[in-house]
Amino acid sequence: MKPIVHQFVVKRTILLLIVLVLFSKSHAQAFLFGEKVKWEVGFNFGPSFFLGDLGGNSGKGTNNIKDLNFEFTKLMKGVFLTMYPKNWIGLRLAANITYLEGDDAVINTTGIDELWRKQRNLDFKTNVIEGSLSLEVFPTMLLKRNSDYEPRLRPYVMGGIGVFHFNPKGSITDASGDKTWYHLQPLRLEGQGMPEYPYSKPYNLTQINIPYGGGLKYFASERINISAEVLYRKTFTDYIDDVSTRYIDPNNYNKYLSAQDAALAYKLSDKSVGIIYPGMTRYPADTQRGDLKDADTYFTIVLKLGIRLGEIYDSPFARRAAKQTKCPAIY
Repeated sequence: MKPIVHQFVVKRTILLLIVLVLFSKSHAQAFLFGEKVKWEVGFNFGPSFFLGDLGGNSGKGTNNIKDLNFEFTKLMKGVFLTMYPKNWIGLRLAANITYLEGDDAVINTTGIDELWRKQRNLDFKTNVIEGSLSLEVFPTMLLKRNSDYEPRLRPYVMGGIGVFHFNPKGSITDASGDKTWYHLQPLRLEGQGMPEYPYSKPYNLTQINIPYGGGLKYFASERINISAEVLYRKTFTDYIDDVSTRYIDPNNYNKYLSAQDAALAYKLSDKSVGIIYPGMTRYPADTQRGDLKDADTYFTIVLKLGIRLGEIYDSPFARRAAKQTKCPAIY
């Protein structure tokens, strides 16, 4: 993502937060539809899954659920702040951190398609830090928005815009079997930015994504709620795992990198093992290394705990009325 886009997103997000705070402190009741704005804060945790070029299962490699490697399931943790101008819509600001990983060595082989990827023998890992601004919509509440419909269980869908930071590492295994991990982006393993490979563009470690998904929210009380949520991230980079296009002529590493980095790039760019072609140690230059057609992505399945802030009811009378008329509605 270009620096100017970065600055635009960050500045607009900060401006939006300032506006929201000012509205909440002054005339929150009149912000949207003339009602009092409610605020909710909380945290979430749950498994995260990577879908990209590395790893996968039997058959041709894809970036969908077929190639999910459960052994690389990681934990995502995060916090969120949500504003509810109405009970059917919310605006959520969230921050999360997780860890992603992929490895060709785990592929189960039943045919020739996956043997090509297993022979490639590449791996990666990376931390991921993300922030997002999303809109939540509760369909059942929207349909009943002119009534006193207040069920405890509420399905919702959501979507928004996010920014995430990653920094892939690849490993080199020594003679004793110990792995050492190295940052991959500076090594330009696929010739990023080299004039010999105009199709291979440098990539930024901070990118935009589009989070979308949905979940079920349950109000244990007027103050406390829990949710189960599935959230998918559409990204615009194929380099979360640093694999996308083709192998290059390794002699070019010496032209554009320091001697130390060139030696690392030579080892990390091609770690082929002779499965289909016994005895091979490297692929010829211009051989396919990754699949450029599909961007890398990741998704999460999380549990969320939310706590409503401030007064739940507009008056003591409304509080007493709610206690007297509470019913076990579901939806």
